[in-house]
Amino acid sequence: MSFLDDDCASSLTGAHSRLESYVFSCELSSEVPFYTFQGDEEEDLEHFLELRTICLGEGAKEENNVVEVTAMNHQGKKISVPLANLHISCLPMVSLGEFELMAPVTLRLKSGSGPVTVSGLHLIASENEDSEVSDEEDESEEDLPPVKPAKKKQ
Repeated sequence: MSFLDDDCASSLTGAHSRLESYVFSCELSSEVPFYTFQGDEEEDLEHFLELRTICLGEGAKEENNVVEVTAMNHQGKKISVPLANLHISCLPMVSLGEFELMAPVTLRLKSGSGPVTVSGLHLIASENEDSEVSDEEDESEEDLPPVKPAKKKQ
């Protein structure tokens, strides 16, 4: 499933940014305690993980389930922080809004046995320079004769 946002023109470079978004989900449990989200190695693509919800799954026990995220901070150093402390009887789900992180991102079930489902969007941003097609469109508009007003009948 893909949603394409309108191309955003960059006023300084003449480049266009294109953003594609895909549904993301992973399940953490005692059997699979962590998941690492990584993007492709292509040069002109940036991958982001936009986290939306974290919720306990069917069969969760009466225990605290702590979900932790590890990602890069603004200085390029890895940092780990807890995102949610879920309990089936009082807080089975948490909404994170639009919590966006740049790949790579590791999600880990730090305590508890889960299952915990983490969901959101996988965002792919690409910057493309103006294509030849758009240049040709600009040239064809310049070749058109000026529009003259219609003559009025008297």
